[in-house]
Amino acid sequence: MKINKALSALGMAMRAGKLATGDEIVLKAVRAGKAKLVIVAGDASENTKKKFSDKCGSYGVKLVEAYDRESLGRAIGKPDRVIIAVTDVQFAQLIAGHLSQKTEVDLT
Repeated sequence: MKINKALSALGMAMRAGKLATGDEIVLKAVRAGKAKLVIVAGDASENTKKKFSDKCGSYGVKLVEAYDRESLGRAIGKPDRVIIAVTDVQFAQLIAGHLSQKTEVDLT
């Protein structure tokens, strides 16, 4: 399944030191131009989604809403995570590619 590939790639990026997690750290990465892709959990608060949508929009960073906080946290070996920034271009492209591909499960 493609979903597992994206989560697996997140885990690899974490081990490679190419992720930023947590509200303030992700905001700093976006402002500094280090964030290449920001992933927000589907079960994040509307306030959080809007804050990062606005910030990523103004800095030209791609934002995707995917998974839930538990799945994101488990993928990177941390407790529940609502927001993650990928700081490496290749990892960002790999993860975004897996997230944009639809599987048969997604279509139903």
